[in-house]
Amino acid sequence: MKTGYRFYLTGAVVGIVVIGLAGWRIVVHPEQASLPVAAGIGPHPALPAPNQTLMPTVNIATPVGWHDGTHPTAAPGLSVESYATGLDHPRWLYRLPNGDILVAESNSPGTDVRTLKSRVARFIQGQVGAGEKSPNRIILLRDTKGDGHADMRTVFLDGLYSPFGMALVGNDLYVANANALMRFPYHDGETRITEPGVKVVDLPAGYNHHWTKNVIASPDGKQLYITVGSNSNVADNGMDAEKGRAAIYQYDLTSGTMREYATGLRNPNGMGWEPTTGALWVAVNERDEIGSDIVPDYITAVKEGAFYGWPYSYYGQHVDVRVQPQRPDLVARAIAPDYALGPHTASLGIAFSGGSLLPEDWRQGLFVAQHGSWNRMPKSGYRVIYVPFVDGHPSGTPRDVLTGFLTPDEKHVHGRPVGLTLDRDGALLVADDVGNTIWRVTGTQQTPPPAPAAE
Repeated sequence: MKTGYRFYLTGAVVGIVVIGLAGWRIVVHPEQASLPVAAGIGPHPALPAPNQTLMPTVNIATPVGWHDGTHPTAAPGLSVESYATGLDHPRWLYRLPNGDILVAESNSPGTDVRTLKSRVARFIQGQVGAGEKSPNRIILLRDTKGDGHADMRTVFLDGLYSPFGMALVGNDLYVANANALMRFPYHDGETRITEPGVKVVDLPAGYNHHWTKNVIASPDGKQLYITVGSNSNVADNGMDAEKGRAAIYQYDLTSGTMREYATGLRNPNGMGWEPTTGALWVAVNERDEIGSDIVPDYITAVKEGAFYGWPYSYYGQHVDVRVQPQRPDLVARAIAPDYALGPHTASLGIAFSGGSLLPEDWRQGLFVAQHGSWNRMPKSGYRVIYVPFVDGHPSGTPRDVLTGFLTPDEKHVHGRPVGLTLDRDGALLVADDVGNTIWRVTGTQQTPPPAPAAE
């Protein structure tokens, strides 16, 4: 018999079967968390010693969707209803000045499956609802009646390449495809763009382990900031495959030049401008496969020119010995992020809450969508949380906004939150890419909020 390998994944069990001439096999079971998720949250998270196993823990939940009027569970004092249903893998949200909501329906452009590890990654993606072909389009939603439900829906842009982030500057709409930043002409109120668009700049692509690219405009509209995730967990294919990745770029709209703004960010996603300090904040997914207790994902104010450690270290100067050769010169420069969000939570979308429709005690902080873990036992994430801020910085313990995405037995998942934005009335919108729904969160007793800031 020809020697080979076969992977199997069932619930929380992962194993590798090595089949040889004698037909023997080795089965490896996963480790488990020894700390609660809360230990990995806050400005000073617990960072126990790495617990690397022969095979990583794979603990996935099977998607079942929402049925018979079920929906996420809102925190006391809050209410949730569907804003739009029947979408096709809605990932990211953007509010236009007239209140229209753009939804990027998107999925991975494809993964190189030539290696054993990449085959497992593709299997995991399929099991959690992320293995389907990308719709490659942007949908426009409009609430013409003002009743909190989108009654108008059009295909705003199509023929894209795994689109994600969107940003409007003047009459130019920028869309971050997986491989390039594109520009399209936009006029207020239009419901479809038919022009082919112009490529502004290429973005690192290829293998696309982390394919999502986000974009946000500076408040003065002079620069764009673009996220680019790493091409692997910890430079698994060498640093040549990571050139230009794990970074936030600044693109100057006047000169057309692009430069690295911050580096060492394994997979940066959601970005937002903190209203008190004016600082750019980002949510970052940290590394996997060294135990259920580490490494926490995080939010941080992005410091220009800063290096955040990836792949050589995490949370400042905690060295990751898996990466060889090491770079002690870079580790010495690595700075710790501001606030941890728990290990393996897959924190993606963020939205500052100023101007929200929610009650007053939800209006001075940051909403964070946690897509949910695959590399932790028990699971983490699968919720939307609120991190309170004081004087422009996180202060205190996060509070749940929406839960109930994961079933109590953790075997199934109804949906997974990704992108966030506030609608023109100040309600929180949540893109659920597994439930194919946009959820709308308000207070049970609504009070008029301040006018929401333009994105």
